[in-house]
Amino acid sequence: MLPIILLLSLVAAQQPGTNTPERHPSLPSSRCTVQGGCVPANTSIVLDSNFRWLHNVGGYTNCMADGKFNTSICSSPEGCVTSCAVEGVDYAGYGIKTQADSVTMNLFTVKEGKTQLASPRIYLFDEAEGKYANFQLLDREFSFDVDMSKAGCGVNGALYFSEMDMAGDAGKGNTAGAKYGTGYCDAQCPKQNFIHGKANLDQSLGACCSEMDIWEANSAATAFTPHPCNETGVYACKGELCGDKNRLDSVCDRDGCDFNGYRNGAKSFYGKGADHTVDTTKPFTVVTQFYTKSGALTEIKRLYVQGGKVIPEATSTVKGIEGANSMTDGYCSTQKQLFGGGAKAPNAFATQGGMKVMGEALGRGMVLAMAIWHDAGGYMHWLDSTVPNDSPPNALGAARGPCPTTGGRPAQIQTEQPDAAVTFSKIRWGEIGSTYK
Repeated sequence: MLPIILLLSLVAAQQPGTNTPERHPSLPSSRCTVQGGCVPANTSIVLDSNFRWLHNVGGYTNCMADGKFNTSICSSPEGCVTSCAVEGVDYAGYGIKTQADSVTMNLFTVKEGKTQLASPRIYLFDEAEGKYANFQLLDREFSFDVDMSKAGCGVNGALYFSEMDMAGDAGKGNTAGAKYGTGYCDAQCPKQNFIHGKANLDQSLGACCSEMDIWEANSAATAFTPHPCNETGVYACKGELCGDKNRLDSVCDRDGCDFNGYRNGAKSFYGKGADHTVDTTKPFTVVTQFYTKSGALTEIKRLYVQGGKVIPEATSTVKGIEGANSMTDGYCSTQKQLFGGGAKAPNAFATQGGMKVMGEALGRGMVLAMAIWHDAGGYMHWLDSTVPNDSPPNALGAARGPCPTTGGRPAQIQTEQPDAAVTFSKIRWGEIGSTYK
């Protein structure tokens, strides 16, 4: 999941405020077994703390402005935790709507007649535990239904797992915690304002952790991508360990190993219309299965269900990985050689531990995140277009989707897709073969 750049001054905090009550919209999920079926769980959604108002405790002065902490309020990592309060939010105001077991997220909202970027990120919250819902997925499968019909080229309706702290780094002065969406991290090592519950005053630290991208998609293209890290849980990186100058120096595999059917040559498998195997003008079910041998993750499989039919993942037609329709270490190694420039091409996925290390994170437990965003830096071409843009038609791995290389610009998307949205529903997980029919 590439980082979402937000031009907001209302960002992460650590004390609960008293101006706006925080009420989590309900989003039931289910835990399933083959024999017993699916049992509903009391889960809800919580908006990431980066989207909330952060102000001085007992007052109304912003704790941050232009991405910097207000030193008149706090001047130390610990002081900002106790001096700043984070408020509850109106979820509808951030383009989020829940109904029964579904949640719809809009890329834009309209306020006072003007279209504004919302681009929300939410997490699944376990109301019984008072923490993020804990997903442990080895030898398990994870399923959800999705409607991508309103997410066109350049938009990413994402659903993924992050090895965040289940309590949102609560403690040591942080009394807001997961209830207010704190503690985010991912494999891009974003410069979070609070890491391990302490303020990142000079923005020199990044919040790194293993990330399993289950679903990065729009109506034109999709990919699933594991990103292992060689550190356990949330790691506060600094300097080259964040990979800011050279992505390969990071403690995490920032690029990941991707399975994109279009990139693998199956260009009519996924897309808009009945001439595609999976028709994105209609809702469908996505099933991801995690298989182990001797306790270690060895294979990730993908299935779709649409129109009463179970559809295996697209089969690669690229010579060298032809016939592949699941992810293994062997697939990742060969794919990176083919698409990355030969046998000597860097393979950060293997360097950071590959499937084994990704599986260890999945076994420890991960937090479910959902988001909708556009890409101000790369225009989402890495997902749905051609990279590099001037690649010849026969360049292996360059074409990731059918979207034009002139598209994906944020201003274009706001004009052409003001109602861009994604709907996720029927979230369920459990024994392999238990979550779908």
